[in-house]
Amino acid sequence: MNDSQPQPSQPPHQQHPVGLYLKVWLLLFVLSTFSYLVDYFHVQGLWRWGLIVVLMLLKAGLIVAVFMHMAWERLALVCAILLPPAALLVLVGLMASEASHTLLSRLLFFK
Repeated sequence: MNDSQPQPSQPPHQQHPVGLYLKVWLLLFVLSTFSYLVDYFHVQGLWRWGLIVVLMLLKAGLIVAVFMHMAWERLALVCAILLPPAALLVLVGLMASEASHTLLSRLLFFK
């Protein structure tokens, strides 16, 4: 190999500070504690499931953003990974509302 040719420079290795990961671990611990407190204080009904789902989605979002490094990825990759599950959730919600409507129609007209 000829030493006179310049070598391609390697990009510097990017490393995230440990403090960021510790803060996320602490926040995950706090969110898990809130999730536990929902059961401890016997929250019932729609509030219970709403709080559990919101806390679960917050924890999943933190894990995906920080530990899977999605917060630092290109927008196209983030959209390619996050939009299909979001679309599926919307479709499942539409199917659930349609199922409720169908059940109520059958109960009303087929006694």
